[in-house]
Amino acid sequence: MKSVLLVLGLTAALVGCGTGKSRDDTPSNSQNPASPGAEFVAPDSKGIQTQAARTCTIPEYIDLPAHIEADPTRVVHVFAPAGGRIVEMEVRPWDRVEKSQTLATLESSDLARAVADYHRALADHQVKQKALVRAQDLLEHNAISERDYEQAQGDAQQSQAEVEAAREQVQVFGMDPDHASTQLLVKAPRAGVILDIGAAPGEFSQALSAPAPLATIADLTSVWAVGDIYEQDLSAAKSGEEAQVTLNAYPNQHWAGRVSVVSGAVDPATRTLRVRVVLPNDSARIKPGMFGAIRILRSSAQGILVPAPAVTREGNDAYVFVGKGNGRFERRAVKIGRALDGSIEILSGVNAGETIVSEGTLLLRSAGQD
Repeated sequence: MKSVLLVLGLTAALVGCGTGKSRDDTPSNSQNPASPGAEFVAPDSKGIQTQAARTCTIPEYIDLPAHIEADPTRVVHVFAPAGGRIVEMEVRPWDRVEKSQTLATLESSDLARAVADYHRALADHQVKQKALVRAQDLLEHNAISERDYEQAQGDAQQSQAEVEAAREQVQVFGMDPDHASTQLLVKAPRAGVILDIGAAPGEFSQALSAPAPLATIADLTSVWAVGDIYEQDLSAAKSGEEAQVTLNAYPNQHWAGRVSVVSGAVDPATRTLRVRVVLPNDSARIKPGMFGAIRILRSSAQGILVPAPAVTREGNDAYVFVGKGNGRFERRAVKIGRALDGSIEILSGVNAGETIVSEGTLLLRSAGQD
C-alpha cells in the first residue's frame, strides 16, 4: 500500500511540472532555444521595448583622420623692432594677451640713438625756425635780399622734414618720441594666445635678423581641421560640402562645418590630398595639435536600420527577435551591415514593417533558456 502511495505522489509531481511549462509565458514548442526560429515569451514585459522595422535613407560616410591647426593668417611672429638686451619677458607660453599688451622690455642702443637723433633734429629745427623769423623781419625792412630770405625759408623746411623723419624712426620702435627712453617695450600687435617664446631675459636680441621671434601669437577664435583623403575618394570632398568633425578629446561632441578647400596636388608619398574644414572656436576648447576625424558624406541608399541593442551576436552570427503576436517572439538570424550612430543596418532577415524587440533581448533570451 505504501508503494502505491509513493508512485502516485511522484506521478502527481511530474504532472505539476508539465503544467507549469505549458503556460503562456513559456515556449510552446520543443525547439532548442538557441536555434533560429525558436519562439520566446517574457516572464515579465518590464524592460522590453519593441518597434517596427522601417526603411530609411542610410548614408555612407568617409571618415578622414585629421588634426587641428591654427589658421596661418591669424598667427603673428613678433620680432623686436630694434636690437638690444632683453631685460624682462612679460609673458609665458599659452598666456592670453590683448592687443598692445607689453610682451618684453629691452635696453636698446638703437632706440637711444633714434631718440637722440630726434631731439637733435628738433633743436636744429627750432634754430632754423628762429632764423626764418629774423630773415622775414629783415626782408620787411629791406635789410636782406629776397634770395637770403628764401635760403632761410628752405633751411627751415628742411629741418622740419628731418624732425618728421626722426620722429617716425622712433615711432617705428613703438615709442612716443617726446617721452621715449632707452627701454624698448615690445607690444602685442593683436590679441591671441602665446604659442611660443623664443628668448629669455639677459639675451641679446638682433632685431629683425634674430633667428627666432621673441614670441608667437595666434588668434584661435577660428581654427582649421585638416584631414587626408585618398584620390579615389576625392569626388566626395568638394568645396562647400557639409562635414562633421569629431575630436579624440571630446568623443561625444561634434562640430558641423563645410569643406573649405582641397589641396591642389597629391602627396606622392601617401597618395592623399589635404582637406580643410574651418571651425569656430570662440570657447577656445579646440587646441592646435588635437587629433580627430572629418566625416564627409560619400553617398546614400535605402535600407533597414535597427537599434544596436536589438541585435544579439553569437560568434559570427547575429539574431533579432521578431514579434509574432500574443506576446511571442521569434528568434531570427539576420545579416548585418554597417554600424551607424547607435544603429545597425540589416541586409537580410527582417522585412520593413515587422515588429522587432529594440531593447530587452537578454530578458527574452534568458526566458527561452529556462
